[in-house]
Formats: sequence, structure tokens, C-alpha cells
Amino acid sequence: MPAGVSWPTYLKMFAASLLAMCAGAEVVHRYYRPDLTIPEIPPKRGELRTELLGLKERQHKPQTSQQKLQ
Repeated sequence: MPAGVSWPTYLKMFAASLLAMCAGAEVVHRYYRPDLTIPEIPPKRGELRTELLGLKERQHKPQTSQQKLQ
């Protein structure tokens, strides 16, 4: 085996890394929430938009340095 580890140790590390990879992919998929619908007419170049859930929830005006001083 690579690096001189035993089969049980190798399989445990393989299973742990596979589980971590799948869990990370699920977290990213749930955070970005991709639109999985297929439109009849594909969007034109530049029309496809993606939104972040965290950014959408806290819709507020950005503060400028002048507003901070007042």
C-alpha cells in the first residue's frame, strides 16, 4: 500500500475522505441552490444570473466613508 500503511487504515482514510468530499459538495450545492430547470429557449449571452443566498437575505445599502463619520 502507499506510504506503508495497512489495508484497514487505508480503507478508513479512503472512506473518511470520500465522506468529507460528498458532505462538502452537498453544503456547496445547498448554499448556491442551482436552478436545475431547463428553459425552452436558452438564455442569451450575459442574461444568466446567479445569486448568493447570504447576499440576498441582507439587502442593505453599503456604507460610505461619509455616512460613517456622521
